[in-house]
Amino acid sequence: MSAATLVQGLVVLVLALVLSGWVSGLLERRIAKRAQIDPGIGYTIGRLTKYLLTALGIIIFLQVAFSIDLTSLAVVFTALSVGIGFGLQYIAADIASGFILLFERPVRVGDRITVDNDEGDVQSINLRTTTVITNDRIAIIVPNSKLVSQRVINWSYGDPRARIPIPISVSVDSDIKLVTDTLLLAAQDVERVLTDPPPKVQFLSFGGYSRDFRLLVWTRHPSRHPQIRSDINYRIEKLFRERGIEIPYPTQEFLLKSPGAKSARDLLSNETVHDSSASDNREQGRDR
Repeated sequence: MSAATLVQGLVVLVLALVLSGWVSGLLERRIAKRAQIDPGIGYTIGRLTKYLLTALGIIIFLQVAFSIDLTSLAVVFTALSVGIGFGLQYIAADIASGFILLFERPVRVGDRITVDNDEGDVQSINLRTTTVITNDRIAIIVPNSKLVSQRVINWSYGDPRARIPIPISVSVDSDIKLVTDTLLLAAQDVERVLTDPPPKVQFLSFGGYSRDFRLLVWTRHPSRHPQIRSDINYRIEKLFRERGIEIPYPTQEFLLKSPGAKSARDLLSNETVHDSSASDNREQGRDR
């Protein structure tokens, strides 16, 4: 190895990195212009092209700069795989999961997903992590292995329609038909709510202090489900107030008792014991 070969190898590596970024970006832009092709496919092809060209650049760099042949590289990669298996297994799992996401595409760029209690839009799927942007414009960095091995809600996967449940409870003396009609009226003419399938009301249960219902509506904009719930809840509150339908609240009763006072049960028990003792004494007097 000489300084000249090292410089040549570095030039090849830099060119490979620049070329991989330019080619992947070009492919994504070209595919994005075709309306009949899913934009996620362009992102996947661009990423895989970038990783492939970068790997080829690294191999050529090692061959030019250090005169390492492919057999030696195979030995090095075998040793690295053993080391990764013991010490970097979590990183290796994230990288493997990244390729799974790119090939199987259960989660795509632009999808609306919920991971644990966090919800947002997928901005990018990288080699080890995925970036999710919430409604508050906060970036959440999620390891790829978590998206593959754990439960993830994808609001944009498959059928673009999504059903939104809105639970509501009313007082026990409310008119059931009036409540049903009012809930259906609250779902009418709400922005982004579909008329086919139509809204539906379910009577869930008889609660201890309430009657529990659920309003079901459908939308083609699942990412907007928090705002849709809010709009319908505003209408429910307004209609309930106009029609005299009450929303119950749990009540509790407290019994305040003075420390020196005796309960009626205690007084009655003491009186019974006293009368029994007096009767016994009279019986003994007669026997004498």
